[in-house]
Amino acid sequence: MYVWLKKITTAQTALLVLILAAFAPSLIELSAEIRQYGVLLFFVSASLYLSEKALQQNSPQWMIFFSLSLYGALLSHYSALLFAFSIGVYMLVRLWFDQREGRPRLFLAWATGQIVAVALVTYFLLTHVPHLREMGMAQGIAGTWLRKSIYHPGENSLLLFPVQQTLRVFTYLFSHGFIGAVALLGFLAGIIWLLRQKASQSQPTQGPTTHQLALLIGLPFVANCVVAIAGLYPYGGTRHNVYLAPFAVAGIAIGIAAWKPRLIWIRALVLLLCLAFCNWFPAPPPMIRARNHQRALMDHAVVFLSQNAPPGSILFADYQSGLLLGYYLCGHRVVEEFGPLDPYFQAECGSYTVITTQPQEWKFYSTDLPRQLAGAASTFALAPGTKLWLFDAGWITDSGPLLRKELPQFGCPAPHDFGENILICELTVGGDSSRQP
Repeated sequence: MYVWLKKITTAQTALLVLILAAFAPSLIELSAEIRQYGVLLFFVSASLYLSEKALQQNSPQWMIFFSLSLYGALLSHYSALLFAFSIGVYMLVRLWFDQREGRPRLFLAWATGQIVAVALVTYFLLTHVPHLREMGMAQGIAGTWLRKSIYHPGENSLLLFPVQQTLRVFTYLFSHGFIGAVALLGFLAGIIWLLRQKASQSQPTQGPTTHQLALLIGLPFVANCVVAIAGLYPYGGTRHNVYLAPFAVAGIAIGIAAWKPRLIWIRALVLLLCLAFCNWFPAPPPMIRARNHQRALMDHAVVFLSQNAPPGSILFADYQSGLLLGYYLCGHRVVEEFGPLDPYFQAECGSYTVITTQPQEWKFYSTDLPRQLAGAASTFALAPGTKLWLFDAGWITDSGPLLRKELPQFGCPAPHDFGENILICELTVGGDSSRQP
């Protein structure tokens, strides 16, 4: 990101984007996880740099390297489809308006790379995506934990949705509502500054004009919002939109660079203070807050379960809680991952039996628990009065208070809490046996 911005803006702007990319809380967190997002961000950033190097040097060879980097992004995560579209439009604009000698060869190299990229995307759309649809994964996440990031007619305002979700993107990137809002203002300032400049005042020789750079930085957000309104891909406070981070930090850096204080170093100092604040005091609802993120809380929950649930007990969990149970207690997977999926899945966990729901039932909500408990009892022939240990843990806590109100009718008037995001409760199939006539 630093070397890319240095090629098309100033060294001071590049330094600001380096600071942002290095210390944005969400990027630190994702880089520490064994997920594909770090690889995705590497290829996205490399594509930005290599495309500019190919354009400025009029080099088909560098354009081939750009295409290879784009394929790496496409092979890493589906959000790269939106990146490929955005940078494709940008590259087409750059090539169209720059008619230097040798451009036809460069255009041919770019077009050939795009044809291969389209073929790669088509392959996944025809093979992998239908399998995911058959499993119901897309419908499941759109209706549960990513519901807020998809536009739902009648539930969301079409005018407010882009504003709310864009703010959520920046809140996620900086793990703080206030800092996220300030970052969004800085991003908008950067876009406005670029659009207000004359083309002749723009970037170094042979680089993009300020209007072209504004197109590159702003288009991914517009494209993502459009597909979210169409119900095709989420847009909001989720890691699935982290591919927007390079464009977000570039816009913010340009916006800050447009500020001309008397002491230039003040800009970097203010930026570092803001980043320090959101790293030390993260406030990214509805994520798990720092005090509830301690490993000790999960260790205490596992010890409590081992000491109080006798051997042969049945543990009951939703999908996200089942993932945690498998890792912290059982030492192996106890959820169903590959289709065809059954409504409920049973697995052994040492001296216990674990019953979990399918991925579409990611989280138990208050209105779902009676139905889920009855469904599990019917599926595995559990007689009325059978005791189950509910293990509920995870980062979606919207229904927490309402869920607790339902627990007494199943024989658990006082659940055991370990922080605000882990709950253990002994339930009775068919309701509290002490209340039965």
